[in-house]
Amino acid sequence: MSTQTGYRAFDFADLSAREAYKMMIGTIVPRPIAWVTTISTDGVVNAAPYSFFNCLSADPPILALGVENKPDRSFKDTAYNIRMTNCFTVNIVDRANVAAMSVTAADFAPEVDELEMAGLTAVPGDRVACPRIAEAPVAFECERYLGIAISSAREIILGRIVRAHIREDIIDPRTFYSDHEKLDALGRMGGNGYAGTFDYFDLPTPSAEEVFNAIEDQIRIGKS
Repeated sequence: MSTQTGYRAFDFADLSAREAYKMMIGTIVPRPIAWVTTISTDGVVNAAPYSFFNCLSADPPILALGVENKPDRSFKDTAYNIRMTNCFTVNIVDRANVAAMSVTAADFAPEVDELEMAGLTAVPGDRVACPRIAEAPVAFECERYLGIAISSAREIILGRIVRAHIREDIIDPRTFYSDHEKLDALGRMGGNGYAGTFDYFDLPTPSAEEVFNAIEDQIRIGKS
């Protein structure tokens, strides 16, 4: 087995879970943030941010959350509520809400309403029992599609989007394209870091013919 010059190779079998975590969150960046709202069977609203998150499918429309269990391997409020109610809402975090999002990440007791602590407004869901965050620019109401217990420490939760709420100035209802500047979404970096989405550029995917033509042009230039 060879190692490329200038690179350091790591076998994940040799890493502790914490070492693997630090390596992954520092290099798989920026990660979108799912600001997840759920509700308990007693009617207590819970909100918490998760950056092990992304969209996986459009047909059917599926989102994925990676939810870590507590140190004693019991479920966090988010995972437990989803199991009991079969629904959750993913709110997108923008720059205007970063401080409030940080408050909801605090380790509150299950009976504490994080939205109330952060000064946020809960809006009843249209298609699901749990609320969305009124201040969030985007919210996806989801039904639990599948839960995958990949270890005693973590569960992957797939949710099927049943309804979306998007601020009017962000999305064009004719083309369904969104304005990333109006959205101003934030992503998660390593450690305590966050990143904005204003460092943006377009790069159209070339056709195979365009790639071949570019290579031929380079060969011709090299021979001239």
